[in-house]
Amino acid sequence: MTLNQLKYAIAVSRENSMNDAAKKLFISQPSLTGAIHALEDEIGFDIFVRSKNGVALTVKGAEFLGYARSVVEQYDILDAKYISKTGIKRQFSVSMQHYSFAINAFIELVNFYGFEKYEFEAHETKTHEVISNVRNQKSELGVLYLNDFNRRVLEKVFAESGLEFTPLFECGIYVYISKKNPLAKEKLKTGDPVTFDELDDYPCLAFDQGEFNSAYYAEEVMSTHQYKQIIRANDRATMLNLCKGVNGYTLCSGILCEELNGKDYCALKLDTDEKMTIGYISRKNSIISKIGQKYIEEILKYKDKVLI
Repeated sequence: MTLNQLKYAIAVSRENSMNDAAKKLFISQPSLTGAIHALEDEIGFDIFVRSKNGVALTVKGAEFLGYARSVVEQYDILDAKYISKTGIKRQFSVSMQHYSFAINAFIELVNFYGFEKYEFEAHETKTHEVISNVRNQKSELGVLYLNDFNRRVLEKVFAESGLEFTPLFECGIYVYISKKNPLAKEKLKTGDPVTFDELDDYPCLAFDQGEFNSAYYAEEVMSTHQYKQIIRANDRATMLNLCKGVNGYTLCSGILCEELNGKDYCALKLDTDEKMTIGYISRKNSIISKIGQKYIEEILKYKDKVLI
């Protein structure tokens, strides 16, 4: 196994095409194909599945590429510091469910470190992709929640993926809703919790989880409740628009980030004793980087804003 073979495999996974990767690497396609085949023979499994539409990573291949990226990144850092002395930017990547506080913490992190030495990636995405990104080392950390319903299933997935969950803080369950919603106007006056019967008149907004659209992967707690009206969406901006446009609501931690979402929304306590635990996943036995630790510190600042 050579460093060049690792770089070749990374290039192929990025382009999803042997031909396109060969062009980017300035080598012939037969040479690239031969190098990949030799690497696969050495490690004992296929990294890629070939088809007329290109190539795709196998499950083992995705895990292997995660380690390969780490090796190549560390080599590039050593080369930049001690050999070529050109300087190279380190990368930090985090994946998360759709939490505005997690994005705001990321913003604080970027502002603290700046762009001179680092390149940053933030992936606000589906639950399965949060897990996959950390498993494959595309992201160092993944921010998500556990509760009594999904804990056993997701902890099994974490264990099978070589990941571990670290809790940060516990939250009550809140209804995230536009202040213009008639229900919000009423409850903001009385301070009473919201019941599911009262929510029946409004559509529940849920993040679509694609092919992993099961209750265990839902980003919203109470995922097994039989909602009379439901709309699935893919991003937080759409959710905010639907909150205003159709008087929709979603269930959340109750942590508000007016810096990002504005002051037109509120969090109303749901009439339930259920809780959710916000935390992060990382590779088991891995050492969290200095910048990763700083990101965790920024998220923990929201602990004081938690409403139980």
